Amino acid sequence: MAKDSGIKLREDDYSQWYLDVIREGKLADYSPVKGCMVLRPHGFALWDAMKCDLDRRFKETGHVNAYFPMFIPMSFLSKEAEHVEGFAKECAVITHHRLRSTTDENGKVSVEVDPHAKLEEPLIVRPTSETIIWHMYGKWIDSHRDLPLLINQWANVVRWELKTRPFLRTTEFLWQEGHTAHAYKDEAVEEAERMLHVYTDFARDFLAIPVVPGLKSAGERFAGAVETYTIEAMMQNGWALQSGTSHFLGQNFAKAFDVTFQSKEGKRELVWATSWGVSTRLVGAVIMTHSDDVGLVLPPTMAPVQVVIIPIWRKDHEKEVVIEFADKMNEQLKAAGIRVKVDDRDSIKPGAKYWEWERKGVCLRMEVGPRDVKGGSAFSKKRTGGDKFGIPLEGAAETVRGILDDMQAELLAKATELRDSRTHQVDTYAEFKTQLKEKGGWYKVFWHADEAAEDQIKTETKATIRCYPIGEQELPEGAVCFYSGKPATHLAIFARAY
Repeated sequence: MAKDSGIKLREDDYSQWYLDVIREGKLADYSPVKGCMVLRPHGFALWDAMKCDLDRRFKETGHVNAYFPMFIPMSFLSKEAEHVEGFAKECAVITHHRLRSTTDENGKVSVEVDPHAKLEEPLIVRPTSETIIWHMYGKWIDSHRDLPLLINQWANVVRWELKTRPFLRTTEFLWQEGHTAHAYKDEAVEEAERMLHVYTDFARDFLAIPVVPGLKSAGERFAGAVETYTIEAMMQNGWALQSGTSHFLGQNFAKAFDVTFQSKEGKRELVWATSWGVSTRLVGAVIMTHSDDVGLVLPPTMAPVQVVIIPIWRKDHEKEVVIEFADKMNEQLKAAGIRVKVDDRDSIKPGAKYWEWERKGVCLRMEVGPRDVKGGSAFSKKRTGGDKFGIPLEGAAETVRGILDDMQAELLAKATELRDSRTHQVDTYAEFKTQLKEKGGWYKVFWHADEAAEDQIKTETKATIRCYPIGEQELPEGAVCFYSGKPATHLAIFARAY
């Protein structure tokens, strides 16, 4: 373990390290319901920061928020065949609406489902909201003047997963889902691509994660989509994480729910659709992209506390002086919009405070003792490492802002270097299998689209096609598939993934 931090070393057990970082950072805890998690305040603050930044981006692109019920009539799912097939095994089903209780002679109360309270039609707890939303769109859309309809909702969804992992794959999770309706196919495709770019920019600029945008293979598409766009991120162990998706749904849901509009020419036509979403899985992405063996490391943009100021004193007469200095530093940083906290708790020693805030991923620690007050500066340390250094009280806000900006860029550069150094190119399947086993990472290969071959590779190696990278699909003349030797149709990235 890293210096008695309670965290397993990454190189010893990456999966346990991930769970330890979550526990020691007080991000989440297990709930009484298997596969569900409780988001602790520090963990929810990370999602809240993401939500605020994304919501701003959505509204800047013309979208508005709404909310739809979490209960969906079971009959709705059967209206779109591919959709129901894709989610059937993950659905939670509600069949009754009431309980009844009984009390025995010892006063013990027991509760059971009331058999007389069976629903006329079972309800599904939403695994995603296409069906309920398209039912409503059928009521709201009548004319070309009603289009485009650009709606997003922030919600929870339930998918009954067999194997769960906090943030990455849980039975219930938080997300946003955008659902849009358009008069023209080109407009809908443009919307799906626009939102992919929004996600790409958000991941890079806010999360400091350099994602690869691309198209999913036919076998990996969202259930009911014509095309699925994705952003793929590399974790520190070389595995991929699908970090957001945007779907061009064609007219599949419009047909299923009979959503038509009167065109400018007076004809009734089916609308064109998109959907797109990201979830609390992004918290897991940040953890596995940036954190170290000490604990959580956060990009300054999303850190709930960017700077912690720790006053240090041994004698009572020193306390007033160092706290006064810490408060001045605090006021200056807050006035500049920096998220700062003064930790002046008497009951905890400074060393314990250092460990606590490091495990929580605070970007910059400032220590203020009597000597520091005399020198007019705080003794400081970046969470990303390096020697300690002084930050003068005068001009502290500008100095700290520069440090935080540099840390953000440093994290992005480090993650980009890792991704690029662990992305390989191979020409044959034998070479792919050998290298994947020996050093992991991502593999760019020429590929002839074939779902049966794709399934066979997954069975043999547990690697899947993560995407066909956008901007890299102009293949050289004579390029052949690394697996079959047939003429290549795509450049694909294969990798193991969460």
